[in-house]
Amino acid sequence: MISLDFKELDHIPEGLLERPASALYQQIDGPTLIHLEGRNKCPLVVSVLQHGNEVTGWEAIRRLLKSHYQYDELPRSLLIFIGNPLAAKHRLRRLDDQPDFNRCWPGGNEVDSEYTRLFRQIHDRMRELDPLAVIDIHNNTGLNPHYAAVNLIRSDYLRLASLFSSKVVYFTMPAGTLSLSMSEHCPSLTLECGQAGEIHGTDHTLAFLETCLNLETISGKPVNADAVHLFHMVATVYVNDDVLFGFGRVPAELALREDLDKFNFCELPAGTSFGDLNGSTRKPLLAVDPEGVDITDKYFFFGRGEVETTREVMPSMLTLDRRVIQQDCLCYLMDRIHFEFEEEVPGPDPLPEGIRRSDRPGTPVP
Repeated sequence: MISLDFKELDHIPEGLLERPASALYQQIDGPTLIHLEGRNKCPLVVSVLQHGNEVTGWEAIRRLLKSHYQYDELPRSLLIFIGNPLAAKHRLRRLDDQPDFNRCWPGGNEVDSEYTRLFRQIHDRMRELDPLAVIDIHNNTGLNPHYAAVNLIRSDYLRLASLFSSKVVYFTMPAGTLSLSMSEHCPSLTLECGQAGEIHGTDHTLAFLETCLNLETISGKPVNADAVHLFHMVATVYVNDDVLFGFGRVPAELALREDLDKFNFCELPAGTSFGDLNGSTRKPLLAVDPEGVDITDKYFFFGRGEVETTREVMPSMLTLDRRVIQQDCLCYLMDRIHFEFEEEVPGPDPLPEGIRRSDRPGTPVP
């Protein structure tokens, strides 16, 4: 049973850095904040293992602290949030009796529960410490490039994101994420670091964290649009709960392509097939916009025995993992955004003046 009282520590427990994510539960039984003091007292918040099977963040933290913390003072204070060690024990996103931790933060749609109250306390504690930035580290189960995601389009947020990748996604759904809940208070990023276990993902994440720890400030100087390829998440796509689905040549109502995840971050033309329908007359997929409105027909057609796109789309987070699809979603759909900042650090409007969204997904504004 997970502890629903989060712990705060001012040190790394002896032996913790020797443990892989799957063994952390032996010393940590629930959400934990670890404060490590550095020369600059304004902390960098780094969140790892909100999803127990997404281990790159913990591997990067282990390497970072083994190389620096044990021998030298950190250049900046570091606040490490370890999310779900019990799910990590079983190498699962979450346990069946748990909610998705990255949907429980303030502003989410989860009903009031012990979990939402717990994450409200952690959120308030993070705010109290007035961090430089919040970095929430994740992995994908499908083939995706490394990218950063922001929840406000501001020069300082985009500049921080660009230090990780030129691919940046702006999202306001799903609600209840750590980065969204903290984005009104400081620059907050979600990092998508490829598939768990890839050494390149750990190397990339470690280098980014070292860069952040050595920043004096985050510049509000406008970002060159050529340095950031910005996308807006416009729809979440689910497989309907009562639809039997699989991949490839399977006797299921919905037979998705075996190579579906190769479409991630590709601009797909109208008429692209996601898979076959085997005798079904109902809609197997549901696409909803950030307000929860059903917009399935705007993106998909099901009338010719296939799941076909009705317009140009760019998906992300497509996965071949059935469990992840059932616990989360099939994918997200994105538009490309053209942005032009004329002054430093524009106001908090999610789409401030000077930013224009393209009329069609995947089509840059000239």
